[in-house]
Amino acid sequence: MTSMKAQLMVREVLPFALSLAALGTLALLLDALLHVYDAVWVGRYLGILGTLLIICSFWYSLRKRKLVKSGNMSKLMHLHERMAWLGSLLVLVHAGIHFNSILGWLAVWAMLVNVVSGLTGKFLLERSRKRMALSREKMQQEGLSAEELEEQLYWDSLTFDIVKKWRVVHIPITLAFAVLALGHIFSVFLFWSWK
Repeated sequence: MTSMKAQLMVREVLPFALSLAALGTLALLLDALLHVYDAVWVGRYLGILGTLLIICSFWYSLRKRKLVKSGNMSKLMHLHERMAWLGSLLVLVHAGIHFNSILGWLAVWAMLVNVVSGLTGKFLLERSRKRMALSREKMQQEGLSAEELEEQLYWDSLTFDIVKKWRVVHIPITLAFAVLALGHIFSVFLFWSWK
């Protein structure tokens, strides 16, 4: 049993934790480099680039909902993950250690919750999918008929369907992030000098 727990930690929990740790660590390092080289002003523009990357990552969502027709779903999913992660990194560097914008920081926290939600969903879905495939394979090896197999896998498939609904949580978080980010961007154009 401890071997299974160790495998679970290595295959599923560790990549999740490392992805979040890498995001935070890289953001801190890049922000520190900007401060060391007296180039903090670059952070303003990294926020724009990060936001554009996050917006572009939504092509996957549009394709998934059949609002656009082009693109391979699997490739778009991987691109969505990478672009959203990189965009989030740039937005974090943009935010830096500057606490002069409450709306901006609310947007950053909403973005971080959104990233955690996305990574959680990714790992939960992957784990459920693998578990179902392993169960199906094991039962096929035991010689179960197709009807018996479907009956045995009913609860696994029901659980998988419930896990797939994690988007019910992810989408409102994404919308909250979008509203807060738009509010921040709007306030920047109203009150901030870009000189």
